[in-house]
Amino acid sequence: MTPVELSRTVLHAVRRAVDEGELAVAVLPERVVVAPPGPGGCGDYATNVALQLARPAGQPAPAVAELLRTRLLRTDGISDVVVTGPGFLNISLAGGADARLVRDILRAGPRYGHSDALAGQTIELHAAPEVRALVLMDSVARVLRSQGARPQLHCTRPPEDAWVRVLGVPEDIHVRPGTAPLRPVPAPADPTPLGRDAARWALLHPAPHDRPRIGDEHLVQRESNPLFRVRYAHARSRAVVRNAADLGFGPEPGPVNASALHQALADHPRVLAATAAHRAPDRLARHLVAVADALATLLPSVLPLGDEKPSAAHRARLALAEAAGTVLAGGLTLLGIDAPEHL
Repeated sequence: MTPVELSRTVLHAVRRAVDEGELAVAVLPERVVVAPPGPGGCGDYATNVALQLARPAGQPAPAVAELLRTRLLRTDGISDVVVTGPGFLNISLAGGADARLVRDILRAGPRYGHSDALAGQTIELHAAPEVRALVLMDSVARVLRSQGARPQLHCTRPPEDAWVRVLGVPEDIHVRPGTAPLRPVPAPADPTPLGRDAARWALLHPAPHDRPRIGDEHLVQRESNPLFRVRYAHARSRAVVRNAADLGFGPEPGPVNASALHQALADHPRVLAATAAHRAPDRLARHLVAVADALATLLPSVLPLGDEKPSAAHRARLALAEAAGTVLAGGLTLLGIDAPEHL
């Protein structure tokens, strides 16, 4: 059910209440405004129509809201209605949890999953003076910042110029002696010829205790390359949003039969927290592959085919695809990898 359809449903409930003598209102509103709930609200949408009707109906707003609540609960597509505050109706749609998830992601943008769980904490990171260790430390620091922490980066010697220039290793690493708990299996070869994105993926995708492969397999544009799958899925998600706009419709969260993708997106905040706690960017990299693979099965059904007209189902699938692309872009950024809109 789209917001427009929900607005009509609520207005129909008002008209039925008036026709059956439960509300005495001389002039009915032309439309009912529904919007995401504000502070203190709940559900998928909220409306203040009961407060609008209370004075002309000569009844307290909570009483009007309860009357409309009873009617709305009998409507297909609505799973729950809660009255909050002075008389706001908070409406949960059937399958609303998935729609709320998508709406939350689109509202947060690439910062979805960021939190202040580590706010105020200064965390010192020490890396071995080796390219993989420094790239890993940089990515861990990015994820720690996403959770509110203030990481300080240390190494026993400055990074090489090519690591800074090509791979994006920070220049402002504190040089001082000390232990190096971030000591992954070293890269077997110089990764800089791969370029920033492929080199960082090659170093971060394997678990720290696994030997990374530094080769052209990270550059090939085919499904056997997980980095390509992730970046291609993101680019496709952006493309379908552009194509939908050309067809005259946009995203609107709603029910979509895509449980694997919903679960992967819902798991993103937990993955970021675990990546920060275990200093393990490989967890985030593997998670992005799972999101991309789940999105790939949805993308063919997002846009209408042939003479088919855009429907609520298309809008809901488009919103889910856009949300998945948003998570992919945010995750790649935390790995220090570009998320191009065209590939």
